[in-house]
Amino acid sequence: MDLERHAAGQGWDRPLGLYALVPTAELLKAEPALAELLGVGSPVDPDELTPVEQEQLPDEVPLEEALGRIMWPEGVAGCALVMERLVVKGSDETLAPGEDPDSSDKETEEIRMVAGVLRDGSRHCAMRMRSHDSESEVLSGADLVPALTSALALTLDIEEDPEQEKD
Repeated sequence: MDLERHAAGQGWDRPLGLYALVPTAELLKAEPALAELLGVGSPVDPDELTPVEQEQLPDEVPLEEALGRIMWPEGVAGCALVMERLVVKGSDETLAPGEDPDSSDKETEEIRMVAGVLRDGSRHCAMRMRSHDSESEVLSGADLVPALTSALALTLDIEEDPEQEKD
């Protein structure tokens, strides 16, 4: 949810953001000067994670393919992705980035999705609609964007449960 609030603070029409989720204690051990920047005191909660923004994924490569090329090192506890999409109202169909919504007769809604997965398999998603752009209207849950969390889990080399994908 912190990443969703951060993305909301940056406004809409932002490029996709990919983050490594790193244990804050390990990050501060490696870079003690970051404590002040992060506003972190001592001692640090051992479960606290810090999102570390990664390089921009290539625009010319489909997201699924770009994620398929990523394998996080052991020190990364999880990963998260922030992205905006147009969805067709009343369905689970999304329009491709750059696809002109005016070229169809379908009514669309702009949304921002934040999806995160940890190595222990836990997941969390948040979704904000541009037409309901307030923190109190953010939807959240583990299964909001199952295809996206499954793709992120593969970057962590987490085996997917076939029964879970059927849900």
